[in-house]
Amino acid sequence: MSNSYDEVMARKSEIMKKSVGIDYSIFESGSIAFDYERMMKETGYSLQEIEEIQKQTSVGSTPLYELKNITKLVRKFSSPGKGARIFIKDEACNPSGSFKARRAATSVYHAQKLGYKGVIAATSGNYGAAVASQAAMRGLKCIIVQECYDSRGVGQPEIIEKARACEAYGAEVVQLTVGPELFYSFLLLLEETGYFNASLYTPFGIAGVETLGYELSMDFRQREGKDPDVVVITNAGGGNLTGTARGLIKAGAFDTKIVGASVNLEGLHMASDEQFNKKSFTTGHTGFGIPFATWPDRSDVPRSAARPLRYMDRYVTVNQGSVFYMTELLAQVEGLERGPAGNTALAAAFSIAQELDEDKIIVVQETEYTGAGKHILPQLTFAKENGIELIIGDPKEEIPGKNIILPKNPGYMHTTEIDLDKIKRSYIKNCIANYKVETVTENDLEFLAQDTKSSKEYVINVLKDLNVNVER
Repeated sequence: MSNSYDEVMARKSEIMKKSVGIDYSIFESGSIAFDYERMMKETGYSLQEIEEIQKQTSVGSTPLYELKNITKLVRKFSSPGKGARIFIKDEACNPSGSFKARRAATSVYHAQKLGYKGVIAATSGNYGAAVASQAAMRGLKCIIVQECYDSRGVGQPEIIEKARACEAYGAEVVQLTVGPELFYSFLLLLEETGYFNASLYTPFGIAGVETLGYELSMDFRQREGKDPDVVVITNAGGGNLTGTARGLIKAGAFDTKIVGASVNLEGLHMASDEQFNKKSFTTGHTGFGIPFATWPDRSDVPRSAARPLRYMDRYVTVNQGSVFYMTELLAQVEGLERGPAGNTALAAAFSIAQELDEDKIIVVQETEYTGAGKHILPQLTFAKENGIELIIGDPKEEIPGKNIILPKNPGYMHTTEIDLDKIKRSYIKNCIANYKVETVTENDLEFLAQDTKSSKEYVINVLKDLNVNVER
C-alpha cells in the first residue's frame, strides 16, 4: 500500500470512517442534505449520559462569576440606563484548563468503550491538552498532531506552550510545519496505529459541549431566576458555539441570543508559510471562523457536527489589541488571569453590553488557563520579533499582519459586525460548488434552510442568483 500524498488522500474517506466508527452515508439524502439531528442522536449520547461521563473525570460544573467591576466600567461608557451585567463561566477550572475537556471527555470515553488502544487528534489548540489529559485518566495512548512551525523552524509561543502541556500529560506530540502535511500526517498516523480519531467535529465532541450550554441555563435560573439574555461565544471551527447553543435549547432557553465573536485577522492566510507567524492568535479568529462557517465539512470527518450558522443570531469581530487589553483588564480589575480565547468573547461582550439595558444579562461562556507561552508578554514580544508594530491608539486602525493596536482606554474597544446574510449565501454557494449540484432536491432545500437558520424561500432566492434549479 502506497503512502504517497496522493494515495493517502485518495483513501481519506475510508481512513476517517474506520477511525471514527460512523458510517456517515446512512444519514445522507439528496445531493447535499443529511439528517443532522438523527446523526447527533444515533451516534452520540443523551445529555444525562454525557453529564455522567464527564463527572467520572471531574469535567464540568464550573463556577459562574459576575464581573461587577467590569460591569461598572461598561456603564461609564454607556448611555444612561444602559450597560448589561457581565458574567463569565470559568471553564479554566476543568482538568486541562479549558471547555474542550468536555469534548475530549466524551470522545475518549467512546474510544475506550469501542476498544481502541489510543486516540489521535490534529490540533494546535487547547483540545490537544484536553485529549491528552482525558487519555491519561482512562489509560489510553495519545498522539497529538500540531501545525507548529514555519519553514524557518520558528514556532508560536502559544502553540509551543500547548505542546508542553500535551507532553506533560504523557502524549506524543508530532510537530509539523504549516501546510498540507498536517492532514496527510494525521491520516497516515490513524491508518498506521488504528487509533480512534478524537476529532473536534464528531457528534461525540459536539455533544460534549452541550452540557456547558445546559449548565449555563441551570446556573442562571438558580441564581437570577431567568436565562441569560445574550451568550457571547468565541468562534473558530464552530463546535463551541454549536454545542453551547444546543445545550441552551435542550434547557428550553429559546429566547437567549447567541453571538459569535472572532479576532479579526482579515488579510492573513492561515496556510501561508510567510504569514503563519504574523498572527498573534492560534484559534478563535476569522481565519477559522469564516471558512468553517461557510464550509463546515472542510474538517477531518466526512460530515462536521459543528454547524454554527444553525444557531448564530449575530457574528462580530474584535481586534487583536483589544483582546490583549481585556486580558490585562480582567486580571487587574477582577483578579482573574485567564488566557486569550475567552477574552475574545469578553472584549466583544464589553462593547455589546453597552447596547443593552442595565437589567439585562450577558455571559461569556468560557475562560481558559494561562501558561508561560499563552501569556500576553511572550505573545507581544514574539509579534515584535516578527515585524509587527505595537501601538496604543484606536483599534479601528489595526491592520492584521502589520500592527497590533492596544486601545487608548476601554472606551475605544468596539466590535465590527459580520454580515450574516453574506456568510449564509457563501455557505449555500459552497455547497453547490463542492457537491457539484445542478438541481437541488426538496430534502436539500430543507437542509439548507436549517443549516442557515433561514427559510426555504430564502434559500430558493439565493439559488436563483446562482442559476441553480430547484426540484419541486
